[in-house]
Amino acid sequence: MRLGIYFLFAAIAAHSAVADTTVFVNVNVIPMTSEEVLTQQTVIVAAGVVATIGDVETVPVPEGVIVVDGTDRYLMPGLAEMHAHVPGADSRELDRYFALFIANGVTTVRGMLGQPSHLRLRDELLSGKVFGPRLITSGPSLNGRSVSGAADGARQVREQHAAGYDFLKIHPGLDAGEFAAIADAANELGIPFAGHVPAAVGVSNAIASGIATIDHLDGYMAALMPSNFDPSGGYGGFFDVLLADQVNTDRIAALAAETAKASVWNVPTQSLIEQLINEVSVTELRNRPDMQYMPAGTVDRWIAAKEAQQAERGSSPEVAAEAIRIRRALILALHEAGGRILLGSDAPQIFNVPGFSLHNELEFLVASGLTPFEALQAGTVNVAEFLDLDTGAIEIGRQADLVLLDANPLEAIGDSRRIHGVMVRGTWYSGGDIERRLRPHRQTANP
Repeated sequence: MRLGIYFLFAAIAAHSAVADTTVFVNVNVIPMTSEEVLTQQTVIVAAGVVATIGDVETVPVPEGVIVVDGTDRYLMPGLAEMHAHVPGADSRELDRYFALFIANGVTTVRGMLGQPSHLRLRDELLSGKVFGPRLITSGPSLNGRSVSGAADGARQVREQHAAGYDFLKIHPGLDAGEFAAIADAANELGIPFAGHVPAAVGVSNAIASGIATIDHLDGYMAALMPSNFDPSGGYGGFFDVLLADQVNTDRIAALAAETAKASVWNVPTQSLIEQLINEVSVTELRNRPDMQYMPAGTVDRWIAAKEAQQAERGSSPEVAAEAIRIRRALILALHEAGGRILLGSDAPQIFNVPGFSLHNELEFLVASGLTPFEALQAGTVNVAEFLDLDTGAIEIGRQADLVLLDANPLEAIGDSRRIHGVMVRGTWYSGGDIERRLRPHRQTANP
């Protein structure tokens, strides 16, 4: 094995690509293929892939390369934001969002509200023409307003598949016939569909249809209601949180097992829901350091949304606390049943600043009962498996989307925020590089 490593590097070193080589020296590696730390390693990245991993005492550092001191630092795979909203390719917001993602170690983003310009943007990001994370893009939303009947739904599936989108985005409002036609067409063509669970469909039917991911735990609260509950006849509020004091939590285990058996993945976006309904004050939320990167008007709208939620008919601190408890129990039950969890926060939505919000999501997953390693899996190896990418782990031959941290996140998940630098498809961005990209995006109008 050791000879194989050296031969691989020798082949690369003999090439002119050595000038594009980065070496992390004396670094602690968190490979994410197992819950371990490989201490005092040298990791060589060449031509955008991990070429060598070995003991610092035995792996030589070639001349003419970028050298990064990894002493007392931790190298892990880049994170993925599996529920994001990406502006159009010509938007002035794009550079800000992408700078925030990269600054927070987010090297892959799944855009959940696609548009034609994203197809070109996806390719320009991969080629390096545009700075930012890898983009996985849906097509335009399939919802109760955009789809007019089952035949129209199937037609739009065929068009989006032909256009080259990575997957289909499902939004609320579809009737059962429209959803079934979309699912049938998507399954026939082999294009995944993901997102919301329309009220007329329900979680069990969505699971049986082959939905790839259920986002926001949408529909699960309604599925826990008594059997005589009519989801079309009552008001449950934002993702049915106002139903929390009526559900039958004894059904959580069975629902989790049903999900796991069907190999349906979940993107909980727990940070979106908890920050909207929890008792953290709007003053505290406004004064968080990450809010400096959002326009004051946007932060004001987020505050208004939280205040409106708290004023909802049927809302109370007790109901909100119970909704949070149930959602956390669902996350843990899904995980323990073998259901797969993917990391996503729904940025930039209510109090979810791109990049920063993903670290909040990691903390909410740990608060739900996952270990730091299991939470990090949701944003690394799980994503690579789900999307069939050669990223998500530090192994020879994998693409080099990496994050260098100043502390070990396996010991405390909050240490995922302590970012020293980020590597995006083999290109190294130091802390100084990241600061220069962030500086123009600070909003001085925010308190």
